[in-house]
Amino acid sequence: MFEPWSILLALGCLFIGLFFDALRLVTLTKITGEKLPALDVIKVVLSNYFLALVTPGATGGAVAQIMFMKKAGIPVAKSTVVIFVRTIMSILFLIIVVPFFLNVDSAAKGWVPMYVVVTVSLMFTAMPIAAVYLMHTQYPQRIIYSCTRHVSHELRRKCFLWYSDFKEASFIMGQRPGMVLRAFLESGLSLVFIYATVPAYFTGLHFDFNLLQVMGRMLLLNLVLYFSPTPGGSGIAEAGFVVLFTKLVPSGTVGILAVLWRFTAEYIPFFLGAVITLRTFGSSILSITEGRGK
Repeated sequence: MFEPWSILLALGCLFIGLFFDALRLVTLTKITGEKLPALDVIKVVLSNYFLALVTPGATGGAVAQIMFMKKAGIPVAKSTVVIFVRTIMSILFLIIVVPFFLNVDSAAKGWVPMYVVVTVSLMFTAMPIAAVYLMHTQYPQRIIYSCTRHVSHELRRKCFLWYSDFKEASFIMGQRPGMVLRAFLESGLSLVFIYATVPAYFTGLHFDFNLLQVMGRMLLLNLVLYFSPTPGGSGIAEAGFVVLFTKLVPSGTVGILAVLWRFTAEYIPFFLGAVITLRTFGSSILSITEGRGK
């Protein structure tokens, strides 16, 4: 039944998704007044896939991105802001669109209750607002001063300088709403095309399916994976896929499709990211990211 051309369709969706992911990174970096060369953009994007899949809670992904941006000459504080905003944008996009899909797909409501989605939505909407409010007060400086009382003067000075740069970069973001909106739209397009690898394979198997229903369930699943404690959502992703799609596809195919999805959307970027990251930093990068992620 399987049509080989659907593999090319899925890979095409993945490539477009990664393109918009890279474009979002370029846009956010420009907002902070920095410029990231194209080759370094590719390294940052793919390193995130590699380290996110081998560290608990995907914590290594953010650290790897910051390390590559630092190597490209971007200050750590600005890199931190870019990566933080990049992650928040992805989660916010999912939070905004998932309730819409849940309303048109009643069967999925039982998997993640609406009140859970609403709670998470309010929490992540409040986080940036609270962060901006706090940076207008003296509380962050007091916390840094309290936490660095027993360290050297030089380390304390670096902590305050890092916070000053972080605060400046955050305020610059707020002064460029048009660019921020553009990055948010690029974030959404990236996620949609990457998740579109699943309906691409459905098409290759000649299934009768509702595109909005399939995309909605993929968006829901990936929202859950952002809060998964396992490396790269391993186990949870496959189990969740089976739960959501077992009644939508012919018997015996759901497991195969879960493997195809994970391999295309996660493991191809993972292997590319592994080559780039290990060639740049060596195998010691794993111990470094695990240590910083704790």
